[in-house]
Amino acid sequence: MDLKIQSQSVQEQAVEKMRTAIMRGVFQPGEKLVEATLCDMLGISRGSLREALRQLAAEKLVTIIPNRGPFIADVSLDEALEIYHVRAMLEGEACYLYATRADEAGIEQMRQALKDFERAVKKSSALERLESTARFYQVILNGCGNRIIAELLQGLIARINFLRARSMSTPGRARHSLAELTNMFTAIEARDARSARAAAVHHVQQASDAARCSFEETSPAAQAQ
Repeated sequence: MDLKIQSQSVQEQAVEKMRTAIMRGVFQPGEKLVEATLCDMLGISRGSLREALRQLAAEKLVTIIPNRGPFIADVSLDEALEIYHVRAMLEGEACYLYATRADEAGIEQMRQALKDFERAVKKSSALERLESTARFYQVILNGCGNRIIAELLQGLIARINFLRARSMSTPGRARHSLAELTNMFTAIEARDARSARAAAVHHVQQASDAARCSFEETSPAAQAQ
């Protein structure tokens, strides 16, 4: 049995690069991925690439079809709405719990993430919006005191970020999102658990509506008009 430790740095970097490219829309939903082209783009071996693609498949960002190869996953509207439904329940409860136990260090981290999000909105930087949003929520999940909620949301995080990128591409959505996140922060800072839950649920519902509009605008029927 081979117990030698293998370095994962190349694979991890490939996963990160590919994940970021998917979030930025470099690859489109349903697009076939050509391994030779990706190896050249990333400067890695076919073996490392395949390991990275398997990781992305586990995150539901890539679909590997037998005898056809890897494709960028395409989240359907129905699946998206189901994810938003779960998010509303879990994130609402996480915010409720965190508001009852938030400490000043966590509050300050959320405040800084919110400032970074506001700067990203002004710069129209989609990637920085996603990064600051992730930091904002991570404080809540780390401090809510319920590891199961955090684990369940972590299992959805890649698809959540994919949908965030899509919903915030809707004109004006990023600024509305800033206002909604600010309401969540204000309630948590005031240790108002009920208002924190309501603000979190409202934010997810608004994001769901924006994503629905995005799906409808890119549907074949809409494009044919």
